[in-house]
Amino acid sequence: MTAPHVVVLDYGSGNVRSACRALERAGAEVLLSAREADVMSADALVVPGVGAFAAVMDQLRRVGAPSMIDRRLAGGRPVLGICVGLQVMFEASTEKGEHEGLGQWHGTVERLEAPVVPHMGWSQVTPPAGSRLFRGVEDQRFYFVHSYGVLTDPAQGMAGGPMTPPRTTWAEHGSRFVAAVEDGALTATQFHPEKSGEAGAQLLRNWLEPLT
Repeated sequence: MTAPHVVVLDYGSGNVRSACRALERAGAEVLLSAREADVMSADALVVPGVGAFAAVMDQLRRVGAPSMIDRRLAGGRPVLGICVGLQVMFEASTEKGEHEGLGQWHGTVERLEAPVVPHMGWSQVTPPAGSRLFRGVEDQRFYFVHSYGVLTDPAQGMAGGPMTPPRTTWAEHGSRFVAAVEDGALTATQFHPEKSGEAGAQLLRNWLEPLT
């Protein structure tokens, strides 16, 4: 079995080393890079994200990431977003003003509707039936650290269209929010799989499995 070659996008986001180690433990050969040649040749790309939405978008643009992500997805090449790496896949955010995202999915990142923010700690998720990403960990808890999230379903308004709608996993903190999305080559989690113990490790193995 050949280890899949995964690039973790090195654009200035903090705490990427833990993601690299978790992916290596899950069976990947990992490179931390923002070089176009590395990003485009990798079997899979991970887009981590820590901090404010606008700052992450600025950093992504600085290394040309929007174009590289678009091109990978156009070719059906896997991309995984983590935390703010999920949020930037949506159209916009209201965090500290109005900011444009990558627009891969419909929806706006908003402040969580909860009495205590940030949402920090372990929460149960509710994946859709038949989820490949959550196979074997459907009933497990995952580790979240965030004050903003997406409160609407990215599949909303797509029913009956020519494209298969995204499959959404939900969690709750005050109200329901998007915990993960599976959409063909593009997958993303609001939680941190690399900080989610064995459940997170199994989820990363599930994501990597088609590449092995």
